[in-house]
Amino acid sequence: VKMVESGGRSVQSGGSLRLSCAASGISFRVSAMGWYRQPSGKQRELVASIDDDDGSTKYGDSVKERFIISRDKPQNMMYLQMNDLKPEDTAVYWCQVEGYEMGTLVAYFGQGTRVTVSS
Repeated sequence: VKMVESGGRSVQSGGSLRLSCAASGISFRVSAMGWYRQPSGKQRELVASIDDDDGSTKYGDSVKERFIISRDKPQNMMYLQMNDLKPEDTAVYWCQVEGYEMGTLVAYFGQGTRVTVSS
């Protein structure tokens, strides 16, 4: 399984970015995909997730109303539209896929892409 994130860069507070995630090599049944982030000195946290069956989404409290997760299943792509960015959004962002492989729940992450928001 290979997950490759792109789109991270430096941006001013109030700006927008769109992160992309290209997934390949997935041979198991996917249950959900998501975006995680880890601000410097803090633990990794869930930013947003999308259910692979019904497309339902979940968001972390700090990004609700600002970020939008979407999925292009035929292209094996996932996106995170980030609007009204704040300095506290500065972090490394990872995309993740999870599902069931031979009856076992598995999860795979990419290498991450860095987002820096300056005030």
